[in-house]
Amino acid sequence: MTTMTQSAPTRRKRRTLAISAGVLLAAAVGLFFALPSKTDAAPNTAPATPPAPKVTVAPVEQQLVTDYEELTGHVDATETVELRARVSGHLAEVHFQAGQLVQKGDVLFTIDPRWYKAQFDLAAARADVAAREAARAEKLLAASAISSEEAEARRAAAAEAHAALETAKLDLEHTEVRAPISGRVSRAIVTAGNLVSGSPGNATLLTTIVSVGDAYVYADIDESTLLKFNRLTREGRILTHNGRIPADLQLSDETGFPRHGYIESTDNRVNPATGSLAVRLVFPNDDGALLPGLFARVRLPVSAPQPALLISERAIGTDQSQKFVLAVNRDNTVAYRTVKLGSTYEGKRVVREGLQPGDTIIVNGLQRVRPGMTVTPEPQALASYTAPALPAAAKSDSKLASLR
Repeated sequence: MTTMTQSAPTRRKRRTLAISAGVLLAAAVGLFFALPSKTDAAPNTAPATPPAPKVTVAPVEQQLVTDYEELTGHVDATETVELRARVSGHLAEVHFQAGQLVQKGDVLFTIDPRWYKAQFDLAAARADVAAREAARAEKLLAASAISSEEAEARRAAAAEAHAALETAKLDLEHTEVRAPISGRVSRAIVTAGNLVSGSPGNATLLTTIVSVGDAYVYADIDESTLLKFNRLTREGRILTHNGRIPADLQLSDETGFPRHGYIESTDNRVNPATGSLAVRLVFPNDDGALLPGLFARVRLPVSAPQPALLISERAIGTDQSQKFVLAVNRDNTVAYRTVKLGSTYEGKRVVREGLQPGDTIIVNGLQRVRPGMTVTPEPQALASYTAPALPAAAKSDSKLASLR
């Protein structure tokens, strides 16, 4: 009886739970069918189109440009002297500091002069005696006291003694080794106390002197460039200043060829071993930076001024073995253009083939676009070209000045 009483409430709870579950399931099914499916919504929603990438563009410029040939040369002084002893003896004194500027005639070394002073005094005494003997012979010859042969012998002895005196005088003067030119002296190769030789062919090298001021630059021009250069010169198509062919130079720490000079001379024959001709150029050296022995880049004109197309170096790309630029058409689409490049002019590159005056090319943003894409072009801000500052070069020049 007790069992029957407990089972009735249990059945009622179960019916209540079953009814509640059914209601929740019906609500869920209704909500599922009420919501729109992704499959039905997709055809009504179009994907957003990405904006055209922005690029910086610039027009192709046209200017009168002169073609140049760049050569590698080395700097040398206009005058160079190896100072050697002209008499033998002990080196008594050195009168200069290494790297000092000296003037022509300055005494740089002193060789012990005592022996040469004694030789000079001896030669002077002998010359005086011989001169008196020659004068006496003239009087005796007038009085017919001696023969003319005797008088001639005395005159010859007097001349010989005078020549010996002049030789002794030169040897004494050469004990003071003087600077034969004005310029910058090197270090003393031989120091005081050493024995030096003045014998011809074996004279001791004491130091060297190089001139200051204008400097020579020697370079070799190849045969093909030489023939082209000579042809243009004959035709009068090479630019000249005051009858001289101009040339430009830059050192390894400089850009833009800031130094200007001219061709001074050329060799008289082409070297058959190298097929090149030696050219000597002259450049001012007011700042003293052109030290003998330095290597330099030299630029020579090899054409008359002619119209040429110029583009920025940033616009040039490399595709394996060829160069290209990306041009922007009138409809703002990108076009691939293969170009043939020339020399550099005022920081820009000369284009021989592949572009036309007025074409618009991309100078910034090449990595973001491809040929055929539509872009949003933005004109490049105009700015005049200026050579970059060279603080390192200024520091280098100041160090060289302190060493001098």
